[in-house]
Amino acid sequence: MQPELLIATNGYKGTLPAIEYGTWLAATLQMKVTLLGVTEKLNPAAIDEHHPLEEVFARAVELFQQNHLEYNLEVQNGNAEDLIPRKAQQGKYITVIGPLGRPHFRRLITGRSIRHLMEEIEQPIFYVPVAKLPLNKILICIGGLGYEVNAEHIAMQMAMKSRAEITFLHIIPPIDMNYPTAKTVSEHWQNLAETDTPVGRSLRQAMEIAKNDGLTASIKARLGNVVEQILVEINEGNYDLLCMGSLYSSNALRQLYTPNVTAEIADDINCPILTARYKKD
Repeated sequence: MQPELLIATNGYKGTLPAIEYGTWLAATLQMKVTLLGVTEKLNPAAIDEHHPLEEVFARAVELFQQNHLEYNLEVQNGNAEDLIPRKAQQGKYITVIGPLGRPHFRRLITGRSIRHLMEEIEQPIFYVPVAKLPLNKILICIGGLGYEVNAEHIAMQMAMKSRAEITFLHIIPPIDMNYPTAKTVSEHWQNLAETDTPVGRSLRQAMEIAKNDGLTASIKARLGNVVEQILVEINEGNYDLLCMGSLYSSNALRQLYTPNVTAEIADDINCPILTARYKKD
């Protein structure tokens, strides 16, 4: 079954880039769209007042119609961080979201909304703080264990439609344990694709897929802190989309002590980010 696109907004103007990007994505990949509007502050005494959702919905419908999309509109009352994952679980969706405009104090207490949404939504997510279009350059992070394959698959489809260039990036963090594979990767970081290591095999396979699809692709490697080096590469390379995979579900024990790299990057990024969980099937 072809996945559909779920675009979510709470009426905050910062979600408009996500709507614009979602419209382009749906038109590019020929997907049906559901626009979910969340009314978070329902005041019965102010029923006749203008609601922020009205302006955002009007702009969204205008874009959908201009691009001849098949779409549904839905409005629910409640908390966006609860309702968006609940709706995403009801179908085979790719979810597109943007910043929800939470006050700084709330973010300090409860954390960024994107972190919670990434934990609760199992399907692929596009987080769009800025809609960078047209799509010319895609950065795909390769970890070496295959956890990025779902995000990579979606990115390849987008690249074929847009004729975008792809860069496969691997970050070599500081080595804390001296074991053979880590030592090989560290010593041969400038020619990783030629090594018989998990990351070397992943890079060769990704390059082969890109070549078979007729795409322009290259490989890059960096040494250092994973989050810092990815952000540096994004800024220096002026990419239009970042793609990352994720191994762990929100219930995994390792979530308790392993930094969420994708969420850390989403906190400070100047382009859309696609994240998709690893699934064995």
